[in-house]
Amino acid sequence: MTKQDSPAALKQATMETLGYVCEVISHQDLVQDEVNSVLTAVVQGMNLAEHSHEVRLAATKALYNALDFAQTNFDNEMERNYIMKVVCETAISKEADIRQAAFECLVSIASTYYDVLELYMQTLFQLTSNAVKGDEESVALQAIEFWSSICDEEIELQEYETGEGGDSGSAHSRFIEKALPYLVPLLLDTMLKQEDQDQDQDDSIWNISMAGGTCLGLVARTVGDSVVKLVMPFVEGNILKPEWHCREAATYAFGSILEGPSVETLGPLVTNGLDFLLNAMRDENNHVKDTTAWTLSCIFEFLHCPASGFSVISQEKLERIVTVLLESIIDAPNVAEKVCGAIYYLAQGYEDAGTSSSLLTQHIPRIISELLKTAERTDGSDFKLRTSAYETLNEVVRSSNVVETSLIILELLKSILHKLGQTLELQIVSSDDREKQGDLQASLCAVIQVIIQKLGSTEETKPSILQAADPIMFLFLRVFACRSSTVHEEAMLAIGALAHASGPEFEKYMPELYKYLEMGLQNFEEYEVCAITVGVISDICRALEDKVLPYCDGIMNHLVRNLQSAELNRSVKPPIFSCFGDIALAIGEQFSKYIEPTVAMMRSAAEACAQMDNSDEELMDYGNQLKRSIFEAYSGILQGFKDSKPELMLPHAGHLFQFIELVFREKYRNESVTKAAVAVMGDLADALGPNTKILFKDKAFCIQFLGECLQSEDEHLKETANWTQVMIARVVS
Repeated sequence: MTKQDSPAALKQATMETLGYVCEVISHQDLVQDEVNSVLTAVVQGMNLAEHSHEVRLAATKALYNALDFAQTNFDNEMERNYIMKVVCETAISKEADIRQAAFECLVSIASTYYDVLELYMQTLFQLTSNAVKGDEESVALQAIEFWSSICDEEIELQEYETGEGGDSGSAHSRFIEKALPYLVPLLLDTMLKQEDQDQDQDDSIWNISMAGGTCLGLVARTVGDSVVKLVMPFVEGNILKPEWHCREAATYAFGSILEGPSVETLGPLVTNGLDFLLNAMRDENNHVKDTTAWTLSCIFEFLHCPASGFSVISQEKLERIVTVLLESIIDAPNVAEKVCGAIYYLAQGYEDAGTSSSLLTQHIPRIISELLKTAERTDGSDFKLRTSAYETLNEVVRSSNVVETSLIILELLKSILHKLGQTLELQIVSSDDREKQGDLQASLCAVIQVIIQKLGSTEETKPSILQAADPIMFLFLRVFACRSSTVHEEAMLAIGALAHASGPEFEKYMPELYKYLEMGLQNFEEYEVCAITVGVISDICRALEDKVLPYCDGIMNHLVRNLQSAELNRSVKPPIFSCFGDIALAIGEQFSKYIEPTVAMMRSAAEACAQMDNSDEELMDYGNQLKRSIFEAYSGILQGFKDSKPELMLPHAGHLFQFIELVFREKYRNESVTKAAVAVMGDLADALGPNTKILFKDKAFCIQFLGECLQSEDEHLKETANWTQVMIARVVS
């Protein structure tokens, strides 16, 4: 690149290769001199005077991939100024694809180097503003994305500042707040630029209007109440206009600011506007109805929560809301799908709402009936309407008052079981038929799972599930024969729920079910199925207790083999460790024959945790899952041996203490890991008793750890720490 006489094609190929290399390697793979060389070549390739269009485009794309490596360069003001100057100049190139690539670089810079942007923001606002107002859509979309990225950064900073994290250590420049009077009108203008495509538009298509509304939503989350007074004049000025673009944009703008501002600010506006929105569900224009239904779903999601003492929905209004939604659910598929979303959040608001949940009871038969009809529509595959109808049905069941609706839910169960039986008789002549059958069976199994959980949640309604258990299992076992991974997942989850509800009586299904559990554990390719099967085995262990013993040799062999496999996706491995604990708790001293291979695996995993790279966020999340599951496994084993063979765990207590201390001293320990670590300390003291006295007395970190947890605002963590403190006091006193 640095040779003047190199052919343009060679320079282009060089830039593309550099871009690919930077995309796939880690920032730790390059020393700073190499980073400097890459950036010099790339920035030189972007030079307007020297290179062809193809070379400059390849160079700009290469810079995008190289930005992650440029931390040191962005820390240096002179180098940063030069990089920003070149990117900003490239953003006004005469070729649209180069401008787009330059704005993509600015989006990445906004996310990665937010804390050094202050000096450039005036220029960046001018660039993005001009692009949004007058550039080609592909460029304008990236200009809007720049501001969305700034919002994302500032929302994250605010979460650090208001949460337990305290000071994030990064500068919070409040760019959105400063730009608000100029940025909001810019975004509102984009919302009037809807495309005049067919009425039943595909809203998965990303356009400038949708990008503007999404960004406005992020702005509202960033600045809260301040956005409302800038948006409401636009809403009021456009909502009654004869041009559908204006009515739709006004509705979209209103819906976009419903998350972020306070309930006190939004409540009166929504209360006054709710009747208007319900009337708008009868608008002549499909776009307006679609957006209105979405806005209603936002109102119900963010401003309807009787459990927390606030809802914009009065008992009187609820009748009209339900009536309008059920009238509108027969509309075009895109509108009907949004209506399902509105019903979903309307129902969800009543979940855990005590007596308020009774307000919905009288409407539930109508809602269930219309959702079932919607799921049967011949155009149900459009806009994922059928899936949305079933998901909404699940939420309605979850949120209902179980005592008042148990008979209705039982009738629904009969209907769903009948439909599931019908799917087994479908003629399958193509892969498309097979896929449709699988999707429908998965949806029906998911509904059955929710019904089992709901009716199994109280002693009064649980007998009705136990009476239906035989036909449910009969159908599930037939469904497994279809061998679709999606169905396998949903049916397995439902079986886990049935095991939980049935308790020891579930034993009678094990001889026939066991082969499908084995199939699930061996399904490495569709690893989600494998993970769910592991979870269901945990459910079965809790339900059957020692009655699961005849199946444990086979299950343990599969679990150990899965842990040893390099082919199995690593996300399945934490649930396997947790499952060890559940098996040990279920079979008690009979777990002794598995103890050596199990603890060996746990020690190996603990050592792997100690070596993990905490700079990789994804790896850090996995590490936290793994640590928690190792602690859960130890807890289950300790409690399982407590009454018979606690001495079997004595040789492993020292290593467990080392692992707890390692986790205690970690900077990035999350709360779920903390809870599991504190709980296992209590289990050690409880199960091994005075044998642990010396260990606890020698480990000063235990006092610090417990002290930290006892100061937590998390009541469950404090409760666990209190219990652990009592257990330790017993053995050291």
